[in-house]
Amino acid sequence: MNKNIAFPYYIFTILFFVLGLFNLLFAYLGFACMITPFVLVYRDRKKTWCQRYCPRAHLFNLLFKGRSLTNRPAPKFMTGDKARLVFLIYFLVNFAVLIISTIMVGIGQVEAINDLRFLMAFRLPFAAPQILASPDLPDFVIHMPYRIYSMMMTTTVIGLLLGWIYKPRTWCTICPVGTISNMAINQQRS
Repeated sequence: MNKNIAFPYYIFTILFFVLGLFNLLFAYLGFACMITPFVLVYRDRKKTWCQRYCPRAHLFNLLFKGRSLTNRPAPKFMTGDKARLVFLIYFLVNFAVLIISTIMVGIGQVEAINDLRFLMAFRLPFAAPQILASPDLPDFVIHMPYRIYSMMMTTTVIGLLLGWIYKPRTWCTICPVGTISNMAINQQRS
Protein backbone atom coordinates (compact mmCIF):
# COMPACT_ATOMS: atom_id res chain seq x y z
CA MET A 1 0.00 0.00 0.00
CA ASN A 2 1.26 3.47 -0.88
CA LYS A 3 2.33 5.21 2.35
CA ASN A 4 0.96 8.53 1.03
CA ILE A 5 -2.55 7.10 0.86
CA ALA A 6 -4.11 6.71 4.30
CA PHE A 7 -6.54 3.87 4.97
CA PRO A 8 -10.01 5.35 5.64
CA TYR A 9 -10.35 4.09 9.23
CA TYR A 10 -13.44 6.29 9.69
CA ILE A 11 -15.33 3.54 7.84
CA PHE A 12 -15.19 1.46 11.03
CA THR A 13 -17.06 4.13 13.01
CA ILE A 14 -19.72 4.44 10.34
CA LEU A 15 -19.94 0.66 9.99
CA PHE A 16 -20.32 0.21 13.76
CA PHE A 17 -23.36 2.49 13.88
CA VAL A 18 -24.92 1.18 10.66
CA LEU A 19 -24.53 -2.46 11.72
CA GLY A 20 -26.16 -1.53 15.04
CA LEU A 21 -29.23 -0.44 13.11
CA PHE A 22 -29.41 -3.89 11.52
CA ASN A 23 -28.91 -5.69 14.81
CA LEU A 24 -27.56 -4.39 18.11
CA LEU A 25 -25.59 -7.60 18.63
CA PHE A 26 -23.02 -6.03 16.30
CA ALA A 27 -22.31 -3.56 19.13
CA TYR A 28 -20.11 -6.22 20.69
CA LEU A 29 -17.57 -5.07 18.08
CA GLY A 30 -17.25 -1.93 20.24
CA PHE A 31 -15.10 -3.97 22.61
CA ALA A 32 -12.44 -4.12 19.90
CA CYS A 33 -12.23 -0.31 20.00
CA MET A 34 -11.98 -0.44 23.78
CA ILE A 35 -9.30 -3.14 24.00
CA THR A 36 -7.08 -2.58 20.94
CA PRO A 37 -5.69 0.81 22.07
CA PHE A 38 -4.32 -0.73 25.26
CA VAL A 39 -2.80 -3.70 23.45
CA LEU A 40 -1.00 -1.20 21.20
CA VAL A 41 0.12 0.95 24.15
CA TYR A 42 1.54 -2.13 25.83
CA ARG A 43 3.28 -3.27 22.63
CA ASP A 44 4.51 0.09 21.28
CA ARG A 45 4.82 2.12 24.50
CA LYS A 46 3.12 5.03 22.76
CA LYS A 47 -0.38 6.08 21.69
CA THR A 48 -0.33 4.26 18.34
CA TRP A 49 -4.12 3.89 18.34
CA CYS A 50 -4.79 7.56 18.93
CA GLN A 51 -2.10 8.78 16.56
CA ARG A 52 -2.75 6.42 13.68
CA TYR A 53 -5.75 4.09 13.86
CA CYS A 54 -8.62 5.61 15.86
CA PRO A 55 -11.70 5.49 13.59
CA ARG A 56 -13.38 8.40 15.38
CA ALA A 57 -10.37 10.66 15.03
CA HIS A 58 -10.33 9.88 11.31
CA LEU A 59 -14.07 10.60 11.08
CA PHE A 60 -13.71 13.93 12.89
CA ASN A 61 -10.86 14.94 10.57
CA LEU A 62 -12.85 13.90 7.51
CA LEU A 63 -15.94 15.86 8.55
CA PHE A 64 -14.42 18.96 10.12
CA LYS A 65 -10.88 19.59 8.90
CA GLY A 66 -11.09 23.10 7.43
CA ARG A 67 -14.84 23.21 8.18
CA SER A 68 -15.11 23.67 11.95
CA LEU A 69 -17.02 26.77 13.02
CA THR A 70 -14.11 28.37 14.82
CA ASN A 71 -11.20 26.00 14.11
CA ARG A 72 -9.78 27.11 17.45
CA PRO A 73 -8.80 25.04 20.44
CA ALA A 74 -11.60 24.52 22.93
CA PRO A 75 -11.45 26.54 26.15
CA LYS A 76 -9.11 25.05 28.75
CA PHE A 77 -11.97 24.25 31.12
CA MET A 78 -13.31 21.85 28.46
CA THR A 79 -10.03 20.09 27.71
CA GLY A 80 -7.84 20.48 30.79
CA ASP A 81 -7.00 17.95 33.47
CA LYS A 82 -10.36 18.33 35.24
CA ALA A 83 -12.31 17.76 32.03
CA ARG A 84 -10.22 14.66 31.25
CA LEU A 85 -10.89 13.40 34.76
CA VAL A 86 -14.65 14.00 34.38
CA PHE A 87 -14.77 12.01 31.14
CA LEU A 88 -12.57 9.28 32.58
CA ILE A 89 -14.91 8.96 35.57
CA TYR A 90 -17.93 8.98 33.23
CA PHE A 91 -16.35 6.20 31.17
CA LEU A 92 -15.42 4.10 34.21
CA VAL A 93 -18.85 4.52 35.83
CA ASN A 94 -20.57 3.77 32.54
CA PHE A 95 -18.41 0.70 32.00
CA ALA A 96 -19.05 -0.50 35.57
CA VAL A 97 -22.81 0.00 35.14
CA LEU A 98 -22.62 -1.85 31.83
CA ILE A 99 -20.89 -4.86 33.40
CA ILE A 100 -22.81 -4.92 36.69
CA SER A 101 -26.21 -4.41 35.08
CA THR A 102 -25.47 -7.17 32.58
CA ILE A 103 -24.56 -9.53 35.42
CA MET A 104 -27.71 -8.50 37.32
CA VAL A 105 -29.84 -9.16 34.24
CA GLY A 106 -28.08 -12.51 33.81
CA ILE A 107 -28.93 -13.64 37.35
CA GLY A 108 -32.47 -12.33 37.05
CA GLN A 109 -32.21 -9.46 39.55
CA VAL A 110 -33.14 -6.65 37.14
CA GLU A 111 -34.96 -6.33 33.83
CA ALA A 112 -32.95 -5.97 30.65
CA ILE A 113 -32.86 -2.48 29.17
CA ASN A 114 -33.53 -2.70 25.47
CA ASP A 115 -33.40 0.95 24.51
CA LEU A 116 -30.72 3.43 23.56
CA ARG A 117 -29.68 6.07 26.08
CA PHE A 118 -27.68 9.27 25.89
CA LEU A 119 -25.30 9.84 28.82
CA MET A 120 -26.61 6.59 30.35
CA ALA A 121 -29.68 8.32 31.75
CA PHE A 122 -31.65 9.85 28.92
CA ARG A 123 -33.74 7.38 26.97
CA LEU A 124 -33.91 8.20 23.28
CA PRO A 125 -37.46 8.78 22.01
CA PHE A 126 -37.04 6.20 19.24
CA ALA A 127 -35.98 2.58 19.00
CA ALA A 128 -33.10 1.21 16.99
CA PRO A 129 -34.69 -0.29 13.84
CA GLN A 130 -33.22 -3.81 14.21
CA ILE A 131 -33.69 -4.83 10.58
CA LEU A 132 -32.28 -8.30 11.28
CA ALA A 133 -34.13 -10.18 14.00
CA SER A 134 -32.05 -11.52 16.86
CA PRO A 135 -32.21 -15.21 17.58
CA ASP A 136 -33.82 -16.18 20.87
CA LEU A 137 -31.02 -15.31 23.28
CA PRO A 138 -30.83 -14.75 27.04
CA ASP A 139 -31.76 -11.22 28.12
CA PHE A 140 -28.23 -10.36 29.30
CA VAL A 141 -26.83 -11.09 25.83
CA ILE A 142 -29.25 -8.52 24.39
CA HIS A 143 -28.88 -6.02 27.27
CA MET A 144 -25.10 -5.54 26.97
CA PRO A 145 -24.97 -4.37 23.33
CA TYR A 146 -27.59 -1.70 24.05
CA ARG A 147 -25.32 -0.35 26.78
CA ILE A 148 -22.20 -0.55 24.55
CA TYR A 149 -23.95 1.12 21.62
CA SER A 150 -25.33 3.84 23.90
CA MET A 151 -21.88 4.55 25.35
CA MET A 152 -20.25 4.70 21.91
CA MET A 153 -23.11 6.84 20.56
CA THR A 154 -22.87 9.32 23.46
CA THR A 155 -19.13 9.85 23.13
CA THR A 156 -19.32 10.06 19.34
CA VAL A 157 -22.07 12.71 19.49
CA ILE A 158 -20.04 14.73 22.00
CA GLY A 159 -16.97 14.37 19.78
CA LEU A 160 -18.93 15.47 16.70
CA LEU A 161 -20.24 18.56 18.50
CA LEU A 162 -16.80 19.50 19.78
CA GLY A 163 -15.21 18.92 16.36
CA TRP A 164 -17.87 20.99 14.64
CA ILE A 165 -17.45 23.93 17.02
CA TYR A 166 -13.71 23.79 17.74
CA LYS A 167 -10.82 21.89 16.16
CA PRO A 168 -11.80 18.60 14.50
CA ARG A 169 -10.11 16.33 17.05
CA THR A 170 -11.06 18.24 20.21
CA TRP A 171 -12.66 15.05 21.55
CA CYS A 172 -9.23 13.42 21.48
CA THR A 173 -8.01 15.80 24.20
CA ILE A 174 -10.58 14.42 26.67
CA CYS A 175 -11.10 10.90 25.32
CA PRO A 176 -10.95 8.38 28.19
CA VAL A 177 -8.99 5.93 26.01
CA GLY A 178 -6.33 8.60 25.42
CA THR A 179 -6.28 9.51 29.12
CA ILE A 180 -5.82 5.88 30.20
CA SER A 181 -3.21 5.38 27.47
CA ASN A 182 -1.26 8.41 28.77
CA MET A 183 -1.42 7.00 32.30
CA ALA A 184 -0.18 3.59 31.09
CA ILE A 185 2.69 5.14 29.12
CA ASN A 186 3.74 7.27 32.08
CA GLN A 187 3.59 4.18 34.31
CA GLN A 188 5.74 2.20 31.85
CA ARG A 189 8.37 4.97 31.82
CA SER A 190 8.66 5.15 35.58
